[in-house]
Amino acid sequence: MNEGRGPTLTRALGVWDLTLLSVVAVANLNVVPVIAGAGPTTMWLWIAALLLFFLPQGIGVIELSHRMPAEGGLYVWTRETFGDLHGFLCGWCYWTTNMFFIPTLLFYLVGIVTYIAGFGNNPLLFACLTIGLLWLTALANIRGAGVGKWVNNIGGIGTSVAAVILILLGIASVVRFGVSLSASSFAPRRMDWSIISSFGLICFGLVGLELGPVMGGEIRDPQRTVPRGVFYGGVFSGVQYIGATLAILLAVPEQDVRALQGVLQGVDKMAARLGFGWLLLPLAGLLAISVVGSTSAWLSGSGRILFVSGLDRYLPEVFGRIHPKHHTPHVALIGIAALSSVLILVSFMGQSSVHEAYVTLLDLAVVLQMFSYLYLYASLARVAFGPSGKASIRFAAVSGLLTTLIGTVVAFVPSRQVDSVWRFELKMFITCALFMAVAAGLFAYYSHRRPRVAAAAVEA
Repeated sequence: MNEGRGPTLTRALGVWDLTLLSVVAVANLNVVPVIAGAGPTTMWLWIAALLLFFLPQGIGVIELSHRMPAEGGLYVWTRETFGDLHGFLCGWCYWTTNMFFIPTLLFYLVGIVTYIAGFGNNPLLFACLTIGLLWLTALANIRGAGVGKWVNNIGGIGTSVAAVILILLGIASVVRFGVSLSASSFAPRRMDWSIISSFGLICFGLVGLELGPVMGGEIRDPQRTVPRGVFYGGVFSGVQYIGATLAILLAVPEQDVRALQGVLQGVDKMAARLGFGWLLLPLAGLLAISVVGSTSAWLSGSGRILFVSGLDRYLPEVFGRIHPKHHTPHVALIGIAALSSVLILVSFMGQSSVHEAYVTLLDLAVVLQMFSYLYLYASLARVAFGPSGKASIRFAAVSGLLTTLIGTVVAFVPSRQVDSVWRFELKMFITCALFMAVAAGLFAYYSHRRPRVAAAAVEA
């Protein structure tokens, strides 16, 4: 989006706002139990993903945001590099990713509530509570970036404190009771395809550094703020993920880890053994705060992509409107919330359990997010292998492209936590094909209609 085009947004985000936004977006502790459930060998996958996917992501985000610091982030980077069609497909994959991912965050929040309250995994209860929380978060973001950033900031602080408590409990357990895992349990030879399938989810767990630049029009001094916020947020997030996964593995046998309540399981067991049982309730509160912040961050980021697509008239122009009082893309935010609500209801079709609905939504989000990241690294490759390309940028582009391709493929491999393989694969392939077909149809329709709309606007 060219500077000065379209409605004006409020620049409300500074360095620490962006740092906490990166933490709350990247360090999603809700994915840790799903990954830990595959066993100790996933630690090797974490290390590979941090070096070959996360580090290149940071390099790419800093480089591309420096060259194109506009509202829309990777949508704009792809559009400016490869043209309107590819920009639209990248943006489409990005915001539809979050239609799947946002419900998984809220599933996790409801899972925390039901674990503490002992309600059990009732599908109707999960659906109702999840949709209600989704709309409360959307309304908070419509109130403005100044309001939304505090939801994000408090969520980032909650994530960090919860991760630190979990890591400290793990250290205390090792010091007092010794290491419960044998060295052989970490051996790479123990990996099979069901474990390797976690690599896509690990890469997905590490996305989010691009979320700040997506809101480039709302960042104060983006040329200085973005690199510092991305660096600090990336370091904090990586440490939290490694520490939290190890803590869960030490506390709960891999076959007993539950996808929705795994973190609380680990805390419950470690705290009880150490005589700190009272920690469970405060930590549940911190986890709930972190999930609300993460939901807010991804909802606001995906809403901005939808907003810029509306401005470009490749989606209904109404998505490009801003609220007259709060100066936020309220129609885009409402659209994301409405579509996510529909997906929450659809995810329970076919007699799916809460557990399977959660894992399937998560894997669909992985695939669509990896598609958008292929565009991110392809845009970076254009820069890397151009006249001003540097060795570090070339490494980031090549490594990022390869690991993203691997992550996309293995996301279609069902994990051990899927109840029905055929139902999982059917939902994955049909939903991905449907969403890409809808994207192609919308682009063709609005490309044909766009010149007439622009001409009518000039005449008016």
